[in-house]
Amino acid sequence: MKIFKTIFKWILYVLLIPVLYFVISLILTAITVDRNEIEETPTQTIYLSTNGIHLDIVIPKENIDSSLLKNLVHKSQDEYFAFGWGDENFYLNTPSWSDLSFKTAFNATFLKTSTLVHVTRYKIENKDWVEIKITESELNKLCAYILKAFALNSKGEKVLIENIGYTTTDDFYKAKGSYSLFKTSNSWVNTGFKKSGLKSCLWTPFDFGLINKYR
Repeated sequence: MKIFKTIFKWILYVLLIPVLYFVISLILTAITVDRNEIEETPTQTIYLSTNGIHLDIVIPKENIDSSLLKNLVHKSQDEYFAFGWGDENFYLNTPSWSDLSFKTAFNATFLKTSTLVHVTRYKIENKDWVEIKITESELNKLCAYILKAFALNSKGEKVLIENIGYTTTDDFYKAKGSYSLFKTSNSWVNTGFKKSGLKSCLWTPFDFGLINKYR
């Protein structure tokens, strides 16, 4: 009888871990890090978008730093670029929640896995995007943050994953860093906002965490 009680106790402990993670995540998501004081007038425009899983930073091509735009696959009619970062296997095998498998979730959460930068190109503005006005200085910091996520080859070029993408208007590039419970695709975006001096969550693994701060 004692052994069953011990097993039951450990099962409760195991179940408690994701519950605590979720609750703490919601609390940290709700805490707002205010925007740094600015002297410039916010004249630049960026956007936040989500596909229901991954949050992206969308920047008009005219506002993208030349170093960030360099080596990115695009056509002359592409006017907006959406940037995201995340676990390679999760990105490639989980375009929607219905595609999520236990193995993919387990590996992304508990193992040191390779990551990708996801770049999606748009010809026109999407009405579902959340528009954000920022300063030139904030924009430069954000572009520099995104650029740092790309892994570069020996020639200093971004490394494209050939013939991989959800559609004909998006691509994946090799990235730096490892995915974990504490560094998710959405926390990556949130960190970018925080480091750029923009309003952000204290920390969040959710796509709704940051975007709701601006809606």
